[in-house]
This record gives sequence, structure tokens and C-alpha cells, in this order.
Amino acid sequence: MSEASSIETENEDACETKAPRFVVITGVSGAGKSYAIKCLEDIGFFCVDNMPAILIPVFADLCLQYGGRISNVALVVDIRERDFLDNIAGSLSELRSKGIEYDILFLDATDETLLRRFSETRRKHPLGEGVGVLGGLHEERRRVAFLRDSARRVIDTSAMTPGELRDVLVSTFGTSDKRPELLTTIVSFGYKLGLPLDSDVVLDVRFLPNPHYVHELRAYTGNDKKVIAFLEACDVTREFLEHLESFLGFLLPRFTKEGKSYLTIAVGCTGGRHRSVYMANRIAELLERQGVDVRVQHRDVTK
Repeated sequence: MSEASSIETENEDACETKAPRFVVITGVSGAGKSYAIKCLEDIGFFCVDNMPAILIPVFADLCLQYGGRISNVALVVDIRERDFLDNIAGSLSELRSKGIEYDILFLDATDETLLRRFSETRRKHPLGEGVGVLGGLHEERRRVAFLRDSARRVIDTSAMTPGELRDVLVSTFGTSDKRPELLTTIVSFGYKLGLPLDSDVVLDVRFLPNPHYVHELRAYTGNDKKVIAFLEACDVTREFLEHLESFLGFLLPRFTKEGKSYLTIAVGCTGGRHRSVYMANRIAELLERQGVDVRVQHRDVTK
């Protein structure tokens, strides 16, 4: 091969270099951003915590100069950079102008959960000076609301263990050939305690007979045989499950076809201890029979 041909081939290879994939991790303080970036680092992402937003385009140029050797990048950008909101929108726009696509991952949790976490770690909220942790959280939510609206994925970590969060992140952002097409999380909850923040589909099962009003069942939950037998003895329960199996069989393949890699189905009753717990378990069984990768969380079963 001539020298000219060699140079031409090298130029063609450089032009065909694939731009790196960027994941911008953000959200409220205490929701798990530091743990999330460690998880992405474990699956091969080049990770930077607390990246000043104004430096993101500069960092992207450095990645491009490495000719494809850095293919996956995760950055944590959050309220610790007090004026980052002045720069983040423009910096993300510059990424697109360089041919770099990005996803925003927003981590959230309930105020109750975040207050407990701050109390356990004894850390101050970055915006809590003079207003306390709760006041700082409310101000933070206001400032990052536009990022939440732009996020590809909003994850409510309130009821998640670290392992469950890791499973969701690996499924969403992993590159393994064994990666499931659609990771589905079924969350049972009580309406009196609020909707799960990251719900995609919400099922209200308060129309089912309520074991709470049966004295000998009140202390049990939807995981217990006595409550299960009570609910399954009702014609309305069996009929609902028949309709639901058909509905989910129609719905989930269409989510997959649209490229969705995660789905959160929230199942609610009044208190989140009986009917929703039972139904969440049954839905998981239905989906597993359809070959769906399923996780189950009972958010309010102990409350």
C-alpha cells in the first residue's frame, strides 16, 4: 500500500470514529448519585463526579481526540456547583453540535427518605444554610426541575436497596449482549402515602374487597396466605387478572418496540399493605410467564 493510500485510510478511519456516549447523572442531594456513578464505572464507563457544567464541551473534545478509545462517559452534575444552572443548558447543546448524544439520568426520593439519609450521614444540604435540610431540598427541586423534565429516566430510590438500583442501571445503560429488552419493576404502594415518583403505568386496585376491614386479616399483608386466599375467593379478583394479563400482553411489546428499556408499573391500594401487595406479586408472575425480566418492590408494606 502506498503512503498516500495509507494516509487516506487513516483519515477515513478517523472520520468513522464513533462519538462517545454521554450519561449526565443529576437529581436531588441524597438520592444516590454517587452510588450510581460507581455502578456505571463498574460496567466500563469513564466517570467524573461533580463536573463543572462549563467544562463539559471541553471534556467532550478531549474524548473525541482519543479516537473512540473512550466510548462511554458518565458525569455527575448537580447543585454542588452553585451556578451550574447558568451553564448546563448551553453545554448540553454544544454536545449535540459536536455529534455527541447524551442521556440525562435524574435520581429522586421522597422528602421523608432524604431527611432520614441526611440525618444518618450527618451531612449538610448544599443549600440548607439558614433554611435547614428540608428548605434546601425544596429549593434544590425548584432549580433542577427542568432537568427532571428533560431526563430519559427518573428513578425514585426511596424504597430501593443499592442492589436494586444497580440492577436498574445495568439494565438501562449496560452494553452486554445478555441485557434484557425490557426491565419491568412492579411497585406496590398506598395512595394515602403518595404515588411513586417514577411510575409509568398506575393501576388502582381499591375496587377489590379490603382485607383491612376483616379483623382476623388486618395484621397480615398481601404476602400472607390468609390474605391471598381471601382475595382469590372473589370473582372480581379473578376477572380483573384475566383482563390485566391480556392488557399487559398487548402493552409491553409496544413499549419494547419503541426502544424503552425500563418500565415501572405502580399498583396502589389505600394503605399499600394488602390488595396492592397481592396484586403486584400476581402481576410479576404473569409477566414472568411472558418472559419479562421483573423486579418487585413493596414500598409501603411495613408502614
